[in-house]
Amino acid sequence: MTTDAAQLSANRRTIESYEGCALDYAQSTRPKPGCGDFAPLARFLEVLPESGVVLEVGSGPGWDADWLEEQGARVRRTDACAAFVEFQTTRGATAELLDIVTDELGGPYTGVIARYVFQHIERAQLPGVLARIASTLIKGGAFLFTLREGEQELVEHRASGGTYYCAEWTRAELAGILGDFGLQECWSESSEDADGKWLSVLATSSGKIARR
Repeated sequence: MTTDAAQLSANRRTIESYEGCALDYAQSTRPKPGCGDFAPLARFLEVLPESGVVLEVGSGPGWDADWLEEQGARVRRTDACAAFVEFQTTRGATAELLDIVTDELGGPYTGVIARYVFQHIERAQLPGVLARIASTLIKGGAFLFTLREGEQELVEHRASGGTYYCAEWTRAELAGILGDFGLQECWSESSEDADGKWLSVLATSSGKIARR
């Protein structure tokens, strides 16, 4: 198996694992009244240009998109997991299948959100994914993402029976990659839960992608 094929295989196994636990995941992540998990989204809206469409990558159950739309944003909900798309459809939302690694992203967008998604993308593939996202953003567009913070690369086997590829990233690594693609960090924050340490980053687009 070639390196590219192996990377896609790891990504596909992770997606298949979510297919098997989408309903349980949706219930376990359903927002509780007064929860503070929407604070990064509020920061995103502070820098989001008016009008236009926000692309949400890895929308999952759609809780973040619900909150954003309640604030007046227009969101294109997408996920690589068909079970999440079906879950959102059954509750009246419009969501589409989209694999951030292999599919065309469309655009242009005033903003892109990818929370708790990029840790499942192979390290060698993430720079290319970030470049594609940057190319879809208008100048001044906002980009918010959350991934695992650290230096490890591992495969997790969970009680549900699923297998999940996880890559951790440091702030320094991400800063260099974002800068190459015309993305300037304007806020970041570390947090920690039972799954590990997380890093949320909010950046804006200068509209200029450096040649590497």
